[in-house]
Amino acid sequence: MYKTLLRIAVPSPLYRSFDYLLPEATDAHTLQAGVRVRIPFGRRTVIGILLAVIDESPVATHKLKRAQAILDTEPVLNPDVLAMVQWASDYYHHPIGDALSAALPVLLRQGEPPESSATPGWRLTAAGRATDASTLARAARQQAVMTALHAHPQGLARNVLEAPANVLRSLEEKGWIETFSLESATDNGVATPSAHILNPAQQQAVDAILARYGQFVPFLLEGVTGSGKTEVYLTLVETALAQQQQALVLVPEIGLTPQLIDRFRQRFAVPLAVLHSGLSDRERLNAWQLARSGTAPVIIGTRSAIFTPLLHPGLIVVDEEHDASLKQQDGFRYSARDLAIWRARRLDIPVVLGTATPSLESLLNVEQGRYQRLDLPERTGVARPPTFKLIDVREQRLDDGLSADLLQHMHTHLDAGGQVLLFLNRRGFAPTLMCYGCDWVAECRRCDARLTWHQHDNRLHCHHCGSQRPVDKVCPSCQGTDLHPVGQGTERVEQALAEHFPDIDHIRIDRDTTRRKGELDRLLEQATSGASRLLLGTQMLAKGHHFPIVTLVGILDADHGLFSTDFRASERMAQLIVQVAGRAGRHERPGEVLIQTCHPEHPLLQLLITEGYPAFARAALAERRSAQMPPITSLALLRAEAASADTAMSFLASVQQRIHASGLPGVEVWGPVPATMERRAGRFRAQLLLQSQQRGALQRLLSTLVRQLEQSKEARQVRWSVDVDPVDTY
Repeated sequence: MYKTLLRIAVPSPLYRSFDYLLPEATDAHTLQAGVRVRIPFGRRTVIGILLAVIDESPVATHKLKRAQAILDTEPVLNPDVLAMVQWASDYYHHPIGDALSAALPVLLRQGEPPESSATPGWRLTAAGRATDASTLARAARQQAVMTALHAHPQGLARNVLEAPANVLRSLEEKGWIETFSLESATDNGVATPSAHILNPAQQQAVDAILARYGQFVPFLLEGVTGSGKTEVYLTLVETALAQQQQALVLVPEIGLTPQLIDRFRQRFAVPLAVLHSGLSDRERLNAWQLARSGTAPVIIGTRSAIFTPLLHPGLIVVDEEHDASLKQQDGFRYSARDLAIWRARRLDIPVVLGTATPSLESLLNVEQGRYQRLDLPERTGVARPPTFKLIDVREQRLDDGLSADLLQHMHTHLDAGGQVLLFLNRRGFAPTLMCYGCDWVAECRRCDARLTWHQHDNRLHCHHCGSQRPVDKVCPSCQGTDLHPVGQGTERVEQALAEHFPDIDHIRIDRDTTRRKGELDRLLEQATSGASRLLLGTQMLAKGHHFPIVTLVGILDADHGLFSTDFRASERMAQLIVQVAGRAGRHERPGEVLIQTCHPEHPLLQLLITEGYPAFARAALAERRSAQMPPITSLALLRAEAASADTAMSFLASVQQRIHASGLPGVEVWGPVPATMERRAGRFRAQLLLQSQQRGALQRLLSTLVRQLEQSKEARQVRWSVDVDPVDTY
């Protein structure tokens, strides 16, 4: 029978696809799954994704609407991405239309055509080739461009050249360079041979991966901080480029991309496709198209880059695989790390998971033979691991969060020409504004949370819902004026640094100081160059960066993960401490790490600093095994929020009854209970925890449950969602 119907995934909260009639004068034989279709949906016109051309529908043909237009001649989602998103939609129990929409750049969701596969480049003219770059000594940036182009006579992509547009225009006006279009990755650059010689552990890791190159094998590259994991990545990417293949490199946060991009640009004279949340919609579409067309052989991005189509896939790398930022926390709650494994299997290519602090999930996979573990046990060159010291601050008077012992060590390291990094994962000036007369505390009117005082705008901010208001001048409770900031945030510590070290240039890196485009890159450059010798920041500063002259790291508050309702808190605390500590002593000078704590005798903290992360992880995994908690078992959270607490709890209680009535075995149900922060942004939240020894049993239950809830009238009274493999229970 001639197929005349279209099965389309529509961006909506509905857990199903929809059938449509073909647009007028459209040949069904030319259509491919993954193209975009403009369709009427309710009272709106939306952009859907074609899943299949079919010959019959459960809906009577006369009731079907007609699609308006096919927008693409080629799929915007190639087969492996389409299959991955369909699998992820099933596994994470998220509506297929919304999941596929999330996999596309915003402009494509809005119906814009994909851009041309050409990318701009620059090359020398005949006059430029005859010009000696050394004659431009007084114009350093022009000299750098000419030197780079002399080294690559075939030309370089625009995003490889580290030069402002006005510098390129000046050289063009002189007649020395010209622009042209790069049509493919095969003729736009080569790998620059590395002067770095791999040490035996790095070489062994590279050899093990290359021995299985061209087939699916998950490798866990566990290397201490400063052990040269990035150099291993670069060497593997060289192999991919030599075979005319593409490499996809995922990083958990935008803050990790600048230095990594610099390393790749220095090594490879090829176009890079960079994808992260700091790009404009147009920049993101351009980068997406560079990857899709094969023009960019190297793709670097944060978690959503896992959906980037690749023309010639050869390698996937997930840096900092343990990081919770690789899991989307709202909407389509996928894990980019786990999807990277799935996609590599589908493509039959290797995937490398790199970290100094492996997640317990990955360690269990190594233990069970699913991953191959590769070890980089030592720092590269002459660098040595830093020494650790705990500072007991229980009976000390802190000067805006700084103990006398820490201040003394800071003076010593700064006087010796070193660089000092202070870590505090709390932005703002003070996390609490309190009345000393009646103990009133400034709280968010929409959340069960205290307001943080930000000094830069003299306002109280909620870091959960984003609301803000002026700082109270009079206590609303007792009308007193004895209001004081309590506790320390990065703003307050920065003020203390200016007082204690007035002659030392300092920088603060947190979300507040890096809002403007390009500001993060500028601050990281100051830190890396040593222009600023006092560095202060949140976890944006703490992970993955290479600061060669940092000799002292101070962790101002290490206790946040020791006592928590989240069973993963101690694991994250250990990972963060190791990652922050890893910024110290990465070059010739020895490094020192000071950790301020009120619980220096805590066994987990002692185990971590005396025996290291591997010993800590073994103990933590044994603890999880005895408690039957993930990764030994599988979890899912059913979350609900409503205008009243009773509505959310009542809905989840009815869900619990449905589960018991279903009779499906193998799943334990815990709750419902209010969320740790019950009220957020004016709505009340509750959750139901589902736990199973068998992942399959949990998936079967969720599949049945989601279908029932979609039809339930009670479910329409709340916002509900399913979070499979949650990384937190917050």
